Amino acid sequence: MSTLTKLGDVARLIRDAAADKPRIIVGIVGPPAAGKSTIAATLVQLLGPASIAIGMDGFHLPQATLVSLGRRERMGAPDTFAVDDFVDVLTRIRRGGSEVSVPGFDRTIEEPVPHASTVTAARRTILVEGNYLLAEFGGWERVAPLLDLSFFVRIENDIRMQRLVARHIEFGKTPDAAAAWAAGPDADNARLIGATAERADHVIELAA
Repeated sequence: MSTLTKLGDVARLIRDAAADKPRIIVGIVGPPAAGKSTIAATLVQLLGPASIAIGMDGFHLPQATLVSLGRRERMGAPDTFAVDDFVDVLTRIRRGGSEVSVPGFDRTIEEPVPHASTVTAARRTILVEGNYLLAEFGGWERVAPLLDLSFFVRIENDIRMQRLVARHIEFGKTPDAAAAWAAGPDADNARLIGATAERADHVIELAA
């Protein structure tokens, strides 16, 4: 496992991996507020129009479902996502040959948004960012075999926590509630995610 500190080097590795394949799926994994979505968006710019980024967040269970299951206060935990739907979408993307609709996520209302993006046949490099792509429990163990290449995003925890609290405040939580959520459910999830780092092919560690 190598540690990469420049996204240009990450893009080069992805291009090399894609050179002899009709399509590849690349996983970008890390704890909340590690910078996964920003990294994925930057890589799309570096890799060009044949690439697209999609996120695991679009597969959050709806709020009403979380409430009915008694999981709303653990939103973001592994069992608060529609993992079967996520695996189905990745499987269809890997199969190729047809357009695949992918949901997104609206943080302002904390709800999934159907049909947020479409993976067309022209997209040869699919960047998937999410928390549990390398997990080996709860149905998530079906994800890693669908990835051709995986990167774990590593960041200093103090910086990540600052970003996380700021994000929660931006999307409506009070400062106290934001800090409590970051130190509670988010921290529990971060520990689970961190334990999967050793399964990644490479580590991305960018300067803050």
